[in-house]
Amino acid sequence: MKGCRSLFDLGRGITLFGSARFAEGHHWYQLAQATGAELARAGCAVITGGGPGIMEAANRGAQEAGGMSVGCNIRLPHEQHPNPYLDRVLTFDYFFVRKVMLLKYSSGFVFMPGGFGTLDELFETLTLIQTGKVEAFPCVLAGSAFWQPMLDVVMTQLYDAGTVTPGEVELELLDDPAEIAAHLLANQTVPPPGPWTEQEPS
Repeated sequence: MKGCRSLFDLGRGITLFGSARFAEGHHWYQLAQATGAELARAGCAVITGGGPGIMEAANRGAQEAGGMSVGCNIRLPHEQHPNPYLDRVLTFDYFFVRKVMLLKYSSGFVFMPGGFGTLDELFETLTLIQTGKVEAFPCVLAGSAFWQPMLDVVMTQLYDAGTVTPGEVELELLDDPAEIAAHLLANQTVPPPGPWTEQEPS
């Protein structure tokens, strides 16, 4: 309930997922930062898991571009702490609640390179889209050099086995921040940006 009351007014939101382990200066960090900035300039609130690495980069890009930067942080013994580029931060004890909030206020998803957590978020999002529990908002895999080898193996195996039908989910591999933003925003019927006030629903 606290999460819903904190984020209900975001308007158009895009969630970026990715590893906490990429430091400033890494090319994936730079891609996430540039993508966050592009989305903010397009009027989107940028939502991440609120931690370091890719999450920090996307939040940083959004905040420095004048947009709304949101973090859904989680308490973990290592790595995870809120990054300093957040306009709003929520902290959760459980992954499943956090993932609800990361999806609930988004009309598109960007999956940057990451580890098991990012893969978990990718496959859960695709499962929810495949089963109709989440609207089929656009999903972008940013960083084709990272994602293409996995797709070549995993998706081919799933299609060949008949466990997934081509067209059930759509994934776009993109490497340019402007193209990522354009793809996410094309042909969407979503709420307008903002107003990003602190008022609560009646």
